[in-house]
Amino acid sequence: MRIVLILLAVFASCAVAGAVYRKAVVGPRKARMEPFGRLVEVFGGTMHVREAGDGPDTIVLLPGMGIALPSADFGPLQRELAARHRVVVVEYFGTGFSGGTDRPRTSANYVEEIRAALSAAGYEPPYVLMPHSISGVYAEHYAATYPDEVEAIVSLDGTPTVHYEPLPPVMRFALSIGEFQQAAGTTAVLARLTVNRKKLRAAGYTDRELDGLVAFAGYALNDTVVEQILASSEFIRQTMELPFPGSVPYFKIISRQTYERPNKQIPMSPQEYQRRHLERIGPGARYEVLDGSHFIYLNNAARIAEIADEVIAVARP
Repeated sequence: MRIVLILLAVFASCAVAGAVYRKAVVGPRKARMEPFGRLVEVFGGTMHVREAGDGPDTIVLLPGMGIALPSADFGPLQRELAARHRVVVVEYFGTGFSGGTDRPRTSANYVEEIRAALSAAGYEPPYVLMPHSISGVYAEHYAATYPDEVEAIVSLDGTPTVHYEPLPPVMRFALSIGEFQQAAGTTAVLARLTVNRKKLRAAGYTDRELDGLVAFAGYALNDTVVEQILASSEFIRQTMELPFPGSVPYFKIISRQTYERPNKQIPMSPQEYQRRHLERIGPGARYEVLDGSHFIYLNNAARIAEIADEVIAVARP
């Protein structure tokens, strides 16, 4: 019993210390950070967009789920693409410098928010959508709803829209644990301790971006993001019912990790999973498997830029 009490005391002390560190140190650092781009008014809230480069085509980078500061996370890839194109990062409600929202988290609403943010920032379609992970679902929904506004899609290990399964109820409990860990400062402390600045600088990140990634990591979960996570399976269901337009060129970049590692939640091999997705898109869909993790843009920026150039050359007469 003494050992248990000692362990509980140590745990409580660590939680209090972490919470104080998050509130007294990380919170003020985060509050002092200036946005990388512009804040625009969208549906009664504010969304953050970051622009780089110039050119006849506008590439729109759309983040995956759980990325605390997409405008920094996409930094090296955005600069690589910006050598020949205008490149815009859109931060969804609840992420980065964007505010929260009470609007329901549906695939259709994400599409409308992307469109509204780009329009409010002064950009005109058609766009080359470059979505990562769950944003691949929103990009398909966008193309199916507004095909004339999408010049092409270059998917960065996007979530396939071929298998629907309701999210297990345990996910809400898991998120509650995550929110407790965040409030206790665990994620803030881990971000501070585990970010390898030397390695990330070599990958093209700036010190300002790294400071932002560390500061925002301790605030990744909020009501808007939690709702997004809980609705993620429904996004797939809502989008897989829509036929993908054959007029929109589609290229999927798949990480080798995703392509070769089985997923117990998916009742088929990863290769079959991807094949069915490409078949759903249509006969014109192309793909390439690149070495790396799900965050494929971290070590493949140059190749992604080459693929984007190839796709745009085909899409634009």
